[in-house]
Amino acid sequence: MMSGQIAKLGNSAAQFLLGGLAALRSFGSGEKAKAAHGEDSRQDTDLRDAMKQWREVFEHNPVMYFMVDPTGTVLNVNTFGAAQLGYTTAELIGQSVLNVFFEEDHDTVRHCVALCLETVDQPHTWEIRKIRKDGSVLWVRENAKAMLRGDGRPIVLVACENITQRKEAEDALRRSEAYLAHAQELSHTGSFGLNLVTGEAVWSRETFRIFQCDPATKPTLNFVFQRIHPDDRDRVRRTLDRASLEAENLDHEYRLLMPDGSVKYLHSVARAVRHPSGRIEFVGAITDVTIAKEAEQRLRRSEAYLAEAQRLSHTSSWSWDVRRQEFAYRSAELYRLFGFEPDQIDLPARDFQQRILPEDFRRIAEVERQAVRQREPFQIDFRIARPDGSIRRVHSEGHPVIGSDGEVTEIIGTHVDVTEQVAAKEALQRAFDELKTSEQRFRDYAETASDWFWETGPDHRITHISEHADTSSAAPTGLIGLTRWDIPPDAELEPEKWEQHRLALDAHLPFRDLVYRSRDLNGHPIYVRTSGKPFHDASGSFLGYRGVSSDVTAAIRAEQAEEALRKAQAELTHVTRVTTLGELTASIAHEITQPLAAVISNADACIGWLGREPADLTAARRSAEWIVEDANRASEVIRRIRALAKKTEIEVIPLDINEVVREAVALVRRELATHAVSVRMELASDLPRICGDRIQLQQVLINLLMNGIEAMQANIDRPRELAIRSGHADEDGDRRLLLTVTDRGVGLGKDVTDRIFTPFFTTKSGGLGMGLSICRSIIEAHAGRLSAFPNEGSGATFQIALPLPHKDAS
Repeated sequence: MMSGQIAKLGNSAAQFLLGGLAALRSFGSGEKAKAAHGEDSRQDTDLRDAMKQWREVFEHNPVMYFMVDPTGTVLNVNTFGAAQLGYTTAELIGQSVLNVFFEEDHDTVRHCVALCLETVDQPHTWEIRKIRKDGSVLWVRENAKAMLRGDGRPIVLVACENITQRKEAEDALRRSEAYLAHAQELSHTGSFGLNLVTGEAVWSRETFRIFQCDPATKPTLNFVFQRIHPDDRDRVRRTLDRASLEAENLDHEYRLLMPDGSVKYLHSVARAVRHPSGRIEFVGAITDVTIAKEAEQRLRRSEAYLAEAQRLSHTSSWSWDVRRQEFAYRSAELYRLFGFEPDQIDLPARDFQQRILPEDFRRIAEVERQAVRQREPFQIDFRIARPDGSIRRVHSEGHPVIGSDGEVTEIIGTHVDVTEQVAAKEALQRAFDELKTSEQRFRDYAETASDWFWETGPDHRITHISEHADTSSAAPTGLIGLTRWDIPPDAELEPEKWEQHRLALDAHLPFRDLVYRSRDLNGHPIYVRTSGKPFHDASGSFLGYRGVSSDVTAAIRAEQAEEALRKAQAELTHVTRVTTLGELTASIAHEITQPLAAVISNADACIGWLGREPADLTAARRSAEWIVEDANRASEVIRRIRALAKKTEIEVIPLDINEVVREAVALVRRELATHAVSVRMELASDLPRICGDRIQLQQVLINLLMNGIEAMQANIDRPRELAIRSGHADEDGDRRLLLTVTDRGVGLGKDVTDRIFTPFFTTKSGGLGMGLSICRSIIEAHAGRLSAFPNEGSGATFQIALPLPHKDAS
């Protein structure tokens, strides 16, 4: 039976109940009439049958009937009504009707009963819950009416229809609506109905919220367009017009410009519903996707930032499907790393793998297998050969992903192009190696050099001194923590020097070649020369000095020795000057002795010639003339000796050396005759002329001839003979004229030979020892050489070697 039918039957049943009750009341009156009117027994029988029928109807009518008194006590209830509540009629009759109502509804029940009693014979209807005996709820709609019994007491008749199913349906609908409202609120999705012809719209509560519109306001299409962002209005209007014209469904997005200036993003879908009248309405949903859109924009920005970051950092990301052995994901930078274009999305993994150097790819495959077995992250470096021939170096890191089955399903990782870093690292390593080599080189220099390096702090106290392998040249010890002016043992002796040095340090000025005294490792005094320059940090703050120091003791002592030598040389120069003056005097005395002796001898001869009777004037004249010649020669000798002493140029003219020899022999003929010495001349006839000073060369020959004459004075058993030979020879490629004077005298011992040309050395008792010295000086002034040799047997030979002019010059 349907609920509508129940309600209808319920109404009829209530009327039937009231009719039945009236019949019962009539039956009560009939009992009394029976006693009075026995003839109506047939009528009584009929009445009893009617009552029985009515009772059956009352008891079994599918409507709950209650009869209560003004106090709410149940006077009667039909069997169906009691059964609906889980009771028997006996359990309810005589009990308060409130027992079948919830306590919170008792006041309502009392109010309804009172209302009925106040309005006797007027029906009232209400809906209320009842509680079954088992505690379950039974919703009923009660039709109640108060009426007066025969005794005048009121009773309330109540017919109850079971509306539990409807109530539950209504509750379910309300809950469903509530759930839908909550769902729309949570999903930011509202529903709507829209008639584009009339512009009328029906919105859900969430749609009102999305549009920020008062629910009391009737939504219209115009209001919607006022909310749509101005930039989207035309597009939305065209979309709606097309959908309305073609009766097609809607699926579009647009923005709302809210009163506070904010923007909402909406996604709207609607189905076009055509009514039998041909009218088209759209029923759909509208979703506030602002959060999703903003998240999408943030995600896109994030992806763009990530892509840019990967491009800038040369870092690419990837995901490797272990089971399919194929990439599950590749970032754009991975394509660029391998030399592909990012839009070549269909490239298989094999194309990437083929650009990895084979030996590196084998390592990668092994590392991947090991990572899958051990389920551990890995790192590996490998190389990529691009089509242009370039090699890129890559650092890769991977992390296995474990699937729900406990197996590695995926490896997520990154590739970083470290080509530049590797190149920079290699360059840095080379620079570091070069720096270490340079450092070691300079360390070797520092350790092997006699210098040592030092450093001071801002307070000028020594903080560092270089180590030195050679202890003999190492820096003095115990200097760390001292200032430089604390080191010299005699600093107080030079206060001005140290005051100036400290002023330079305080002004942070560089200094150079400061020399002071110190002590070496053994405590011996040494001299130190040091130079330094200030150094600062990056901010320009003064940090101290760095410099180098040297042990200049040897140099200082050498300077001292040199100074002493200069003094000695000055003294020697003075002595030499005095000695030279003596030599000059001695030379003059030596060289003019012979001319003076000749002058005296000729003067004596001249006097003897004049003293004869008669005087031999011719001979006297000749002697006088010889005196004049000897005097002139003596004068010339003095002049040439002075010239030789002054180092002035000699008077060089072309000479025939044989002629010079003959002139010299002629000048000493008297001495030759006096000492009975013969002269043998073996003069070469083809000698070229030489350039020389005739007088000086004559002087040399005369000295050699006179020495030879004197050397042979003691010859008794040997002939007194001088041999003069001239010739030429080649010496070391140079043509030289050789002139020798050989005597047969006592000869030369070895010690004599070594010293015979030394000034003031003589073997003669009355000699000055200047003759041969002057001779050597004269020959050397002619670029020649004078030497002496002892003869085999006896005597000595003096040899004059003079340079011959070149043939071209001659």
